[in-house]
Amino acid sequence: MNNDFYALKPYLDKAEAIDTSIRLFEWDTETLAPKGAVEQTAKIVGVLAGEAYNAIMNDEVKTIVYKLSEEIKAGKADNLTDVEKGIIKQLKKNYEILEKIPSEEYQAYSELQAMGGSIWGEAKNADDFGKFMPTLKSLIEYNRKFAGYRVKEGQKPYDVLLNDFEEGFNQEILDKFFGRLKEVIVPLLRRIREKPQVEFDFIFKNYPVDKQKEFCKFVAEYIGFDMERGVIAESEHPFTNNLHNKDVRITNHFYENNLESAIFSIIHEAGHGIYEMNIPDELTQTPVGGGSSMGLHESQSRFCENIIGRSKAFWEPIYGRLVETFPEQLRDVELDKFITAINRTEAGLIRTEADELTYSLHVLVRYEVEKKIFNENYPVEKLPELWNDLYEEYLGVRPTSYKDGILQDVHWASGSFGYFSSYALGNAIGAQLYHQMKKEMDFDDLLRKGEISRIIDWLKDKVHKYGRLKNTNEILLLATGEELNADYYVEYLTEKFTREYGL
Repeated sequence: MNNDFYALKPYLDKAEAIDTSIRLFEWDTETLAPKGAVEQTAKIVGVLAGEAYNAIMNDEVKTIVYKLSEEIKAGKADNLTDVEKGIIKQLKKNYEILEKIPSEEYQAYSELQAMGGSIWGEAKNADDFGKFMPTLKSLIEYNRKFAGYRVKEGQKPYDVLLNDFEEGFNQEILDKFFGRLKEVIVPLLRRIREKPQVEFDFIFKNYPVDKQKEFCKFVAEYIGFDMERGVIAESEHPFTNNLHNKDVRITNHFYENNLESAIFSIIHEAGHGIYEMNIPDELTQTPVGGGSSMGLHESQSRFCENIIGRSKAFWEPIYGRLVETFPEQLRDVELDKFITAINRTEAGLIRTEADELTYSLHVLVRYEVEKKIFNENYPVEKLPELWNDLYEEYLGVRPTSYKDGILQDVHWASGSFGYFSSYALGNAIGAQLYHQMKKEMDFDDLLRKGEISRIIDWLKDKVHKYGRLKNTNEILLLATGEELNADYYVEYLTEKFTREYGL
């Protein structure tokens, strides 16, 4: 091992240990912790975040990182492994972000983040935007300030935030991307609206939650979520959190009168979880452990949820088990009828309940709102009205409550501005990987045989094994021979919904 890198390692280990502790507190706060604990726990998280910051942001580490970075750049770091080079590259990026943020501001922001989820949850349950508005204002101001510290000449503050979640993607690229999707999705949705809606009432019968939990555990394991290295809990908003590749935690949320919500949420989160479980041992618990980007992470969850989970071939081996779990509700529902129901398209208010065709329009609303926030300093008080107006424009529906409108997502409560576009990018990335995969294997036949592990192994080899050593476009180039190409997603949606609705 390079002597300089060896000297760096204790600092990295300390920072990772503290970050892991913070993630454990975050998990606990959203799942099992009593509500009364939030404020005190937030103070603890704030102190830990300050310690994590100081473990890396100090003169000793900075000197080593910049020295090794220059050696790598000059081709003089032959005694560093590829993983070690990747770690130095990631640390350099972190420095470029964090060294511009005063440590006291970073700690205060971390405390606010720790409390945000709980405050948002209370506001959503009370259907009261006013309860969340002061926190949201503060989170926006911190992000605006932090982006301002880091913005480069000619760059917009919102581009800084977008790049944090998806390296190399900015508003210019995303405006073209979303424009391409609107060009196809909106007219296709209009054509479908002229068709009679398929039958789906049986989805909303009474489905006991304990039975839903039983089936969801089965289906998570069926697609590859290893319960020896993972756990499933409940939270207001389903999410994935990992401590390392052998401790991956996902959550779900259950509705007694909705069969598909929990099933597809667990498949989605299991997709995230499998990605984290497949991060190699030499990468986990390092700065290059974990998924490459939010968009690539979403490609794995949306791939599992939609491309696998809503296909007839996937359900052929296991639909009988679902019927056995809910015989009274599903005994007269044939597989084809079930498949038609779970692939219906209908403009609605809730992003997490959206079908494949309309999903990216939900994301577009959030993208447009965030652009207004950071490019135009749009007043927080007017955000609900803006949100509702955009829903009416793009989806033809208008929220009548905050909980079904601007309060439906937890992301802003943790300060994740710039995140939402990753969901739409994830759909496009997944479709591109699917296009390549079908060239290399009989995809549907594997699903019919229950051999999902063959598909997951392909993803492990083409995507998961790189961790953060490569960015989205670099991984796509290796896996498919080209960088992101939205045409595959457009073709996938057009072919699927033209077929489903007999257009």
